[in-house]
Amino acid sequence: MTHRVTIAELDRSFEVDDDETMLTAALRANIHIPHDCKSGTCATCRYRLIAGEVAYREDPMALAPEERAEGYALACQSWPQSDIVASVEVLPAMLVDPQRHMATVDRIEPLSDDVMRLVLRLPAGADLDFRPGQYGNVVMDDGTVRSFSIASPPNGQTIDFHIRRIRGGSFTDARLGALQPGHSFPVELPHGAFFLRKADFRPLLMIATGTGLAPIKSILESLHDDPDCPPVALYWGMRREQDLYLHDEIQSWSSRLTEFNYVPVLSRPDESWQGRRGHVQDAACEDIEDFSEHAIYLCGSPDMVADAKRRFIAQGASLNHIYADSFFFQHNLKRR
Repeated sequence: MTHRVTIAELDRSFEVDDDETMLTAALRANIHIPHDCKSGTCATCRYRLIAGEVAYREDPMALAPEERAEGYALACQSWPQSDIVASVEVLPAMLVDPQRHMATVDRIEPLSDDVMRLVLRLPAGADLDFRPGQYGNVVMDDGTVRSFSIASPPNGQTIDFHIRRIRGGSFTDARLGALQPGHSFPVELPHGAFFLRKADFRPLLMIATGTGLAPIKSILESLHDDPDCPPVALYWGMRREQDLYLHDEIQSWSSRLTEFNYVPVLSRPDESWQGRRGHVQDAACEDIEDFSEHAIYLCGSPDMVADAKRRFIAQGASLNHIYADSFFFQHNLKRR
């Protein structure tokens, strides 16, 4: 049996077979619903069920009870049980398809004890048209990929990755340390639905942990000196003060962003730390009573992303204006 899905924003329908999720059928119909992990762990493919019923084979990790109570579902994990009507963001047609290029190491340098900056140069003529916040794939010798958020804004033929070294990681541990300027390997980019939505016209609240700063850095640098830049608040969570690897540079952004408020938050500071302590989402909740007017970008650990979403929703955040990118290390297509 097949069921019909109607996308409210497009007034367009497509058929879903019994063995298909909503996302699989939508992509087959060339309707580009935002998605990333396809495993129910990132919530990028979240949509609102207006009419009809869906079922899950198991409860998706990234769908909070508060979201389900308001009628939200995940396209990658939901099987329609009837004809349904869904409200979902459809990605704009101007997003470019990923392309494979042979990238050359321009330079590699440490940013902290466990974070490296890898600058890659693409061949002359390569199309580097990406949205700030998206990521790229490094293609391994066996054809598998490792994905890293692009930390630089679109700026020519180079891209920056901030790479946290993972013990035992096939790229971050085994290969990264051996790279030298001039080494080459294939990359695929751009990927991902985590990018700046300039049409929101809302104050920006950016919440990051660890190297989740990278895509947010790309977004905020793309707004430097932009007269239409909205007010920006950045909360960055790390363990220790020495882990804040771009602390001085970020502070300098105040002269180039509108009403920029930077709040570093440490979970394991020493006694000399004079700034905020605890979890980054707690600090944001202490400072902002009502999140209803913000566009919120969350990037970093899945625990932070899940808890921040829950807390922010409870304080009025609009689910349609929360954009999240969780770093799940247990499968190949996330940041390793």
